[in-house]
Amino acid sequence: MCTTDCIDFIRAEIETVSLAGMRVLEVGAYDVNGSIGDLVRKGGAANYVGVDIVPGPGVDVLCDVQDLATRFGKDSFDVVVTTEMMEHVPDWRSAMANMKAVLRPGGTLLLTTRSRGCAFHGYPGDYWRYEPEDMREIFGDMQIEALERDRSGTPGIFVRASKPLDWSSGATLEGVRLYSIVWRRRIHSASAIDRTISRSYATLIQLGVRILPRSAKHVVKRVMNRS
Repeated sequence: MCTTDCIDFIRAEIETVSLAGMRVLEVGAYDVNGSIGDLVRKGGAANYVGVDIVPGPGVDVLCDVQDLATRFGKDSFDVVVTTEMMEHVPDWRSAMANMKAVLRPGGTLLLTTRSRGCAFHGYPGDYWRYEPEDMREIFGDMQIEALERDRSGTPGIFVRASKPLDWSSGATLEGVRLYSIVWRRRIHSASAIDRTISRSYATLIQLGVRILPRSAKHVVKRVMNRS
């Protein structure tokens, strides 16, 4: 769910970019408790496509972020928007590569996600926390035009970046390590074990952690670093 600052950032950036006549892709468009889809539509976009991995409100096309380039083709959108999704994607490198690939040269990518200090939250798993220095590396092959922190009380980071006209294949990002909410340290990638732990803990939270004894609750909370 977008925070107040997140929504305000997207609204302001949409006005800056000017969506009139643009083809816009929203990645992670499922409307759980509010969506930026209406902001995009009111911005005058010629075409808006909302994608997610599950059907529901705001979702026009079922598509995994890792399949965007295959599904839509390269350079197919003028603007790509993703809010509060990137912390939930195990293979964040592939996700970033695909969003950059479907963005046309000269196009704009708007992204919001969570930073270190944000509590664990599922949907269905939770893996990463991004800092400004991470975004500078991740978008080192693009022009960063806005880089802001979420000031609403829930640590997060907001980015607007444009794709250069001479962009080729983009950065590999193999050397980048992100802070893992599962292990409470920077790691290279999320393993199958990470995915199992994250999704299992998310399920336990949804169940109210009623099935665990007090000692087990303490251990799980400490391991997952909810704070």
